[in-house]
Amino acid sequence: MASENSVSRHDEPRDAEGVGLDGLTFAGLWEIVAEERPDARAQVQGDRVFTWRQFDDRADGLAAAMLAAGVAQQDKVAQYLYNCPEYLEGVFASFKAGLVPVNTNYRYADAELRYLWDNSDAAVVMFHGTFVPTIERIRDDCTKVKLWLHVDDGSHPCPDWATPWETATATPNDGKVQGPWGRHGSDLWLLYTGGTTGMPKGVMWAQQSLIDLVTRTAAVRLADTGDVPAWRENVASGDGAGVLLPAAPLMHGTGQIGSMRALTDGGCIVTMIDRSFDAARALDVVEREGVTSLAIVGDAFARPILAALDAEPDRWDLSKVARMGSSGVMWSQPVKQRLLEHIPQLMIADSLASSEALGIGASVTTKDSVAETAKFSLGPSAVVIADDGSLVEPGSGNVGRLGIRGVMPEGYYKDEVKTATTFPVIDGVRYSVPGDYGIVEADGSITLLGRGSVCINTGGEKVFPEEVEEVLKQHPGVVDAIAVGVPDERFGQIIAAVVEPTATNTADGEALIDHVRTHLARYKAPRHVLFTESLTRAPNGKIDYKKWTGFARDQLGVAAPS
Repeated sequence: MASENSVSRHDEPRDAEGVGLDGLTFAGLWEIVAEERPDARAQVQGDRVFTWRQFDDRADGLAAAMLAAGVAQQDKVAQYLYNCPEYLEGVFASFKAGLVPVNTNYRYADAELRYLWDNSDAAVVMFHGTFVPTIERIRDDCTKVKLWLHVDDGSHPCPDWATPWETATATPNDGKVQGPWGRHGSDLWLLYTGGTTGMPKGVMWAQQSLIDLVTRTAAVRLADTGDVPAWRENVASGDGAGVLLPAAPLMHGTGQIGSMRALTDGGCIVTMIDRSFDAARALDVVEREGVTSLAIVGDAFARPILAALDAEPDRWDLSKVARMGSSGVMWSQPVKQRLLEHIPQLMIADSLASSEALGIGASVTTKDSVAETAKFSLGPSAVVIADDGSLVEPGSGNVGRLGIRGVMPEGYYKDEVKTATTFPVIDGVRYSVPGDYGIVEADGSITLLGRGSVCINTGGEKVFPEEVEEVLKQHPGVVDAIAVGVPDERFGQIIAAVVEPTATNTADGEALIDHVRTHLARYKAPRHVLFTESLTRAPNGKIDYKKWTGFARDQLGVAAPS
């Protein structure tokens, strides 16, 4: 049991709405949802259903257990978990106790885990039983960890060095647990992002900022504590309380931020039992649970969903699905159009964002309005910044880095140098400029070109892989594609495409090169097309450019640059 000086009880000083000492916090808001909607569903996974009262109570027990382990204010809590109700219980509990959730990529190898947990100063690690052998190999190196919390998944029993999850959630407490330091709007949420180069970086988001962003499209926006009464009334009415299926992993920003938004609306989160995405089983869950919104990551999820619907168009009742949202990668326009043929009431929301910059741009597609691939409306706080630091004028045709001003992260955890680079101050204004390049068209829309770190320089011309890839994926014989640069004596680099073909593909490499030439400048067309059975993507839909660049070099017999 937590000691009396380690847990602040519900009757200690709080503001009038129980939100926080100096601003909005997710824990305070979600506790209000539990008060207003105690018997409504908060989380569902298979046969497991948790009401908002249960969600709140279990998070209180978990928060009390972590405080009893001797954690300090804003200590970090690593979540080494697949999608499951425990993931969001862990987030809720961390926020209650004034701790900082830290996402952990469950595909990381030993060295990467050591780095992440050391770099983040993780004091608590929440993990599924299947990861016991991995943790046992590195646990002696994780000297900062004070508490290991084991989530039973039927694989490995709880070891003697860990605490069972159900024991922790049952820790005695008086409700609305918090640390003696209270809760603050400046309390952090830490999102580690691998990016395209270097080791993972922890992006620090203040909860107050994140709440402002995730409620901007809600019925009641929460920008300050004065907005809470209207928001509370809306929550109590049940208006806007949808059912979200985060098909994307909760360990990535798309799935977790979408879930935070849905919970703050008083809604329900449905997670899949499956640990790899199966479109047909996902659609079964969508129908059974009355899912109203899905969070995916571009074509990596949308194409399998479309294939399942094409194969069995009359199998599922999807009449309740109103929204499908994606962020982080491009989502091709032909796939969006085909999805709308199956789900005509669907609103497709394609967000141009990154871990460091939310709300750069948005693309909304409905049956009456189809947006082009990689074409986004510029967000109200977004800009395009040229290499010389000036703002790119719409319609100029000049390429620049996409950025955003206003609400943004605090920076990178323990990395002042990268913080200064990504969050520059230009003419007295602080921007977040994560590295994506684009062009501002005359109408103010953005054409996304891609990440500068994987830009291909061929004969002095810059080619962004994503624009080549999207054209390749429009070909009916292509399931997925990646474009990479390989060394060339004459041009410095030439473009090679690695393509995953459809089962019935009849197009050869020359046909695919000609296909690209009909849509893009000739210098952007690949010189070589290589084929593979599967282009393996990460759970967040992103791809390992370094791996496939090496594959292309090996296949073409080209040495790596010295």
